[in-house]
Amino acid sequence: MNSETKICQNCKNQFTIEPDDFAFYEKIDVPAPTFCPECRMQRRMAFRNERSLFRRKCDFSGQEIISGFAPDSPFTVYERDIWWSDKWDSLDHGLEYNFKEPFFKQFRKLLERVPVPSVFNARTTNTEYSNHTGEYKNGYLVFASWTGENITYASRCSFSKDCMDVYSVFHCELCYEAITSMKLYRTLFSQNCGDCTESAFLFDCRGCNNCFGCTNLRNKSYYIFNKPYSKEEYQNKLKEFDIGSYETLEKMKQRVAKMKLGALHKYANIINCQNVTGDNLANVANSSACFDIADKVRDCKYIINGGFNLEDSYDGYGVGEHAELLYEAFDAGVQGTKFRFAAIVYGGHDVHYLYNSYGCDHCFGCIGLQNKSYCILNKQYSKEEYNLLLPRIIKHMEETPYIDKKGREHRYGEFFPIEISPFAYNESIAQDYFPLSREEIQKEKYQYREPISPTHKPTMRVEDLPDHVKNVKDSIVDEVIGCRNCGQPYRILRRELDFLKQLNIALPRFCSECRHLERFGKVNFPRLHHRQCLCDYKVYKNVTKHRHHPEGRCPNEFETSYAPERKEIVYCEQCYQSEVV
Repeated sequence: MNSETKICQNCKNQFTIEPDDFAFYEKIDVPAPTFCPECRMQRRMAFRNERSLFRRKCDFSGQEIISGFAPDSPFTVYERDIWWSDKWDSLDHGLEYNFKEPFFKQFRKLLERVPVPSVFNARTTNTEYSNHTGEYKNGYLVFASWTGENITYASRCSFSKDCMDVYSVFHCELCYEAITSMKLYRTLFSQNCGDCTESAFLFDCRGCNNCFGCTNLRNKSYYIFNKPYSKEEYQNKLKEFDIGSYETLEKMKQRVAKMKLGALHKYANIINCQNVTGDNLANVANSSACFDIADKVRDCKYIINGGFNLEDSYDGYGVGEHAELLYEAFDAGVQGTKFRFAAIVYGGHDVHYLYNSYGCDHCFGCIGLQNKSYCILNKQYSKEEYNLLLPRIIKHMEETPYIDKKGREHRYGEFFPIEISPFAYNESIAQDYFPLSREEIQKEKYQYREPISPTHKPTMRVEDLPDHVKNVKDSIVDEVIGCRNCGQPYRILRRELDFLKQLNIALPRFCSECRHLERFGKVNFPRLHHRQCLCDYKVYKNVTKHRHHPEGRCPNEFETSYAPERKEIVYCEQCYQSEVV
């Protein structure tokens, strides 16, 4: 089969479906998409509220709870443990399929009938103020993460312990302000690093220990600003960089930012991968346009965040953990196979259009099911009835598409339309990746939610915080501080204060959300650009001549997440390996 160029229903731009894509769609028995990859990503993300938490009443017990669903949302919300209990039955809310009405309209009706859990956390302990997180213990404001302990203020933090203020890290311990890194120990303010210990302010370093303010190093010890020292000299020199002082810390951040801009940037942060395109990949094979995934991933495309034994899957966010044949899914997998259009679905096999369901086989258009088989719109059928009804429903979706408020058609094979999302656009992660103003959101006919005003007023200004963490009194945990950036109130937790004092790090002057946005802003948008290597002997001073281009500019081209207008020095694999040793 040849490749095919299509026009996206949403953005009207061209996109290409390759022969391998058609083979995948045929394998899971779905038609080719009519939305381009980025518009499909935006649509999935609009159904995922990761970071907006509210106080509201549990509709079962009446107790106050923390929830990702706002108090005025039209949904029945149960406290998480009640939702998982046997105190209610999701089949009690089932609907008969109506062949006179588009499927997605019926699905939205069901969504407003079936209770949803306050937060989408699975097998977590003492991790109430978090969402879309699993296998966690003692987590606070942890989002989109899998397996961890004693983690605070984190997103995409998996298989890690005792970390704070981190983003997209794997297998890390005692880390602070680490970004897109793996296998770090006691490493602070570092990005794109791996297998480093007892270090700080590193960029693109591997196998380093006791290094400070360094870039592009490999297997080095006792380096400061890329200059080697003896162990004794290193320890004495470090005393000049006391980051327990906020003033010193800010100066160091500015200095390191300049170093980072002047460092060599490999076209992609890829570790132990074969035949891949994307960024922030580790132990991945035969996969394209994937970002922030790790650990035994193969034959995937358009996957963001996840991995962990994921195979043969397309179009996912936060997916994996021993799963295969997932398509158009988020927060899904965990021993699951053949998921089509799945939102928060763990375990099971051969399902279509499921939301917040677990361990289900052969189900269609269901919400809140656990360990069920042969259900449609939460109504139980026999195997024979299900197998007769399912083809009729798919045909009905083809012949009676859901037409949204902007005239876009949603037939079988498309993910849920944004306008039926249970969340406002601006409280979903779509707002992070595809930001829209209030006017733009309303123009697109999406839901917009006015921000809730804080109930606490600052009792202390950031200007009045002690410069050095050693001078901070325990009473700081009782204060409410006004964020230097947004003005919103925030607190210093007891666990946070102990952590910062242990690692000698100055108190933050920004709230946790602004700190997250700063980290998020340091990571490239998950989009690939075709570029030529910037290595040019007339422009940059290299360590040595490169065999594949002994003179002039390197001819190599590649796919990279660094946009052409960016100022970083982006090298191909060969030039990069020739310079970084």
